[in-house]
Amino acid sequence: MNEPLDVAKLQRRLAEFAAARNWQPYHTPKNLVAALSVEASELVEIFQWLTPEESARVMDDPDTSARVNDEVADVLAYLLQLCEVLGIDPLAALDAKIDRNERRFPAP
Repeated sequence: MNEPLDVAKLQRRLAEFAAARNWQPYHTPKNLVAALSVEASELVEIFQWLTPEESARVMDDPDTSARVNDEVADVLAYLLQLCEVLGIDPLAALDAKIDRNERRFPAP
């Protein structure tokens, strides 16, 4: 039985994957941010010319759904690797950002 997934475990797997291939020298913050941007753009490309209604149904098509899943995974992988390299806890960063947004944009 597989253990539940969490951010730290995924970050370790990504680090081990890169280390096994000697990719660490290339995983600088600059390179990881560039790769993150490229992968986010590939995700945007899937939705680029869809109507709002078509975009809401994008996961209904198995081929498109697979592409979306792959690009989401790529974006998350590079973001987690960037956080690891910079020493950022992504969940703590998000939690703090939500706190700031709640103060900036109070509910009516």
